[in-house]
Amino acid sequence: MSSKTKIVVLRMKEIIYTAIFVGLGILLITLFLVMFRPKRDSVQTSGDPVIYVPGVYTSAIMLNHQEANVEITVDSKQITSVTLVPLSKTVATMYPLIQPAMNNLSEQIVKNQSTKNVSYSAETRYTSGMLLKAVDQAISKAQVSE
Repeated sequence: MSSKTKIVVLRMKEIIYTAIFVGLGILLITLFLVMFRPKRDSVQTSGDPVIYVPGVYTSAIMLNHQEANVEITVDSKQITSVTLVPLSKTVATMYPLIQPAMNNLSEQIVKNQSTKNVSYSAETRYTSGMLLKAVDQAISKAQVSE
């Protein structure tokens, strides 16, 4: 019998400390996994994605020291209306092309659901450009941020 037998003596105190440290290690790893897993905040209930936060959004336009607001109304999937409010008699008199230009743009924006590919006449190009810029600002406020 030439094999050398080794006897390992473990004290009960060492076994308890080892078990406690292993338990704390498992607890710490579990805590990290729970804290740093990816969040699932936006749960879709239907197959259609939500594009806008429903509501009424405005963007201000300064017209000769008077403010007019471009107001868009959206639901979760589409733009429902685009209007110019409040348009006082003074603004309407000083800028006679603003209301017809807004009506033309409003119809196209609601139909296309975008300010892209919107056509306007050469007479109203500056007015329409200003209104489209204000509509884009209001739409960016309504869009869902990710």
